[in-house]
Amino acid sequence: MANYPENLGEVGRWLEKYPNLHVEIAARIAELGRQPFTARAFFLKYADRILFGTDGPRPPGRLRPHWRMLETRDENFTYAENQYPPQGLWNIYGLNLPDEVLRKVYAENAMRLIPGIAERVESRGLRVERQSK
Repeated sequence: MANYPENLGEVGRWLEKYPNLHVEIAARIAELGRQPFTARAFFLKYADRILFGTDGPRPPGRLRPHWRMLETRDENFTYAENQYPPQGLWNIYGLNLPDEVLRKVYAENAMRLIPGIAERVESRGLRVERQSK
């Protein structure tokens, strides 16, 4: 989130000003999930400019908070598996993003921007709609 997830208004202004800027969510669900209304509006508006990311390799169980934040309406859940989370002692909320936004964030944006990703996805027999921009 351009290392400024606490101020999505400013990040949005940067995205408007710099058409080649894209952001990703690695290590930022703690901040995004604290502001579910603002974050959801941001994801809806800039769906073509946001990439899914994590802060390192993650086993499937450690991705559960990411999935819950992006895909559900769950309320007041922990963003980390540790008793003492790394960024603060608060919980987060789900954004309940629509499928079309999730497809872009999870795959389509990376397929469009990063050379070789689309071919790797397709070589594994996965179906993701490509959208050119």
